[in-house]
Amino acid sequence: MPERNNEFGKFGARGTKGHEFVARQLDDLAGFIATPIHQRRGLLARLHYLTRTDHARQAAREAGLTVTDRTLKAWLDGRRSPSRKNLERIETAYRTVRRQNVARYLLARLNRRGRGTRVEFHPLNQSQVPRPHQRYVEFRTLNVRRWDRIVSAWTAGDDARLDDVWVNDAVIDLGSEWGQYEYVSNIGFAA
Repeated sequence: MPERNNEFGKFGARGTKGHEFVARQLDDLAGFIATPIHQRRGLLARLHYLTRTDHARQAAREAGLTVTDRTLKAWLDGRRSPSRKNLERIETAYRTVRRQNVARYLLARLNRRGRGTRVEFHPLNQSQVPRPHQRYVEFRTLNVRRWDRIVSAWTAGDDARLDDVWVNDAVIDLGSEWGQYEYVSNIGFAA
């Protein structure tokens, strides 16, 4: 039974841990605001999202945006601008609240009433690996039916837990070769 890679890249292989691609794909599906926070339009869009309802304000406070209502109003009116530190807090709070808001919807789309979602595993790049050390790794697909723990770890923003859950709930279902797909060049799925 294969285990996790301890010395990945020792012979020149290149790839990224699969859970990082999963997190990126889930972020794309969540539909974050595209305009950067440093532009006035992006800042206002995030602030409106975080202050639209009492529930959103409470979630923003729990996510780390702990400024007074007076300061928020000054930012919204354009009388003051947030500091770099507060811009980071706004962005973090926005992403956290957005993930919490779309998690249930994404989970329903990905699970598809037990049918799951087809995931494509694109193998790692071995072009820099000397010929005797190269492995035969091919493009694989897998239908992932259990997304609950994966989406929960993504929502919490817990990278280590997402890595464990991704390997234990999805990658291990590839069979005895699952260790070859811990690092990949891409993971694709759509919901």
